[in-house]
Parts: sequence; C-alpha cells; structure tokens
Amino acid sequence: LGVGIGFGLQKVISNLVSGIILLMDRSIKPGDVIAVNDTYGWVKSFGARYASVITRDGIEHLIPNEEFITQRVENWSYTNSWVRVRVPIGVSYNSDLHKAINLCIEAAKENKRILDNPKANCLVRNFGDNSVNLEVRVWITDPQNGVGNITSELLLAIWDKFKEENVEFPFPQRDLHIKAPIQIETLSNQTDYGQGQPENKPS
Repeated sequence: LGVGIGFGLQKVISNLVSGIILLMDRSIKPGDVIAVNDTYGWVKSFGARYASVITRDGIEHLIPNEEFITQRVENWSYTNSWVRVRVPIGVSYNSDLHKAINLCIEAAKENKRILDNPKANCLVRNFGDNSVNLEVRVWITDPQNGVGNITSELLLAIWDKFKEENVEFPFPQRDLHIKAPIQIETLSNQTDYGQGQPENKPS
C-alpha cells in the first residue's frame, strides 16, 4: 500500500517541488509571455501543481510545474519585453528595389506599436525564382498584445504604399520555349525490311 501511494504521489510531489523552485529563482513569474511546447501566452498565476497560461485565443492552459523544469521554455519577457518581429515581403523584378525598401521602412514608422529605437530595417534576403525577397525587421515591447496582428497591420500598410507608388507584387511566372516543328521522314513501303532472310510465301 505504501509503495502504491508513493508511486501515485510521485507526480504530485514533483510538481510541488518544481513550483517551489520556480518561485525561488523567478525564471517564470505571473505576467511573463512564454512559449512551452505548442502553447504561447502569458502566465496568469502559479499554483501548487500547475501554472495558468492564457493564449491569445482566450484559452486557459493548466500546465504542470514539472514541464517548466524539464522542458525547454521560451520566456519572451525574462530580461525585458523587447521582441523582434520578422515580416517577409516579395517584390517583382520590374519594381524599383530601393523605393520598395524605403516604403517598407515608412510603413513600419507609422505603426504606433513599433519602436523608433531600435529602428525598423528592411533587408534583401535573396533573389527568388519569381521575386526579390525582402525581410522587414521591427521591434515591439508588448508581445502579450499579439505578434500576428502587428504582422498583419504592417503588411496591410505596405500593401497600401506599394499600390500608391506602383510597386509590383510578384506572381509565379514560367517561360515557354516553342521549338520549330521537326520534319519526320517516313520509310517507303518498298524498302526491304527482311534483307538476307527468307520470305514467307504461302504454299
């Protein structure tokens, strides 16, 4: 009976001890924005056995304290709340690349959530098959308010500026090479196909 109770309380004691460790080292505390496994949200509270993490969808996850000790945890607000957001952009090869970069930076400066220092930046990543691939990098200090929405706002602002300045967005292109028709020579019916072989004549 004692052995059974010991095995049954093993996880409970492990979570309890893990919670005490987290409270002592304060590596994770209420209000932090974290990502553990597939859960991303902000820590609402700590309990004896679990922590309450609320996602942007309003779903409250009760995560055992042991997972914060044994799993890899991303704490977006451990030292500070600064988070860099990367937004990929594709530009047509027919567009003015320098103008496109300046427009992306202007769109970032007009957003209130994006910091002025560090400054927003736009880099040329590579030359793709159908587009010149850019990446806009910006900094925010409120990841608990969402990262996907700031990406959407920035993309929409860039869309408007590209339309105003006639900067083209790319689309898939394929080059077709049509060759001249090849003349095929047909063999005459009188050609001897069985040269050197006996003919099969009816008896």
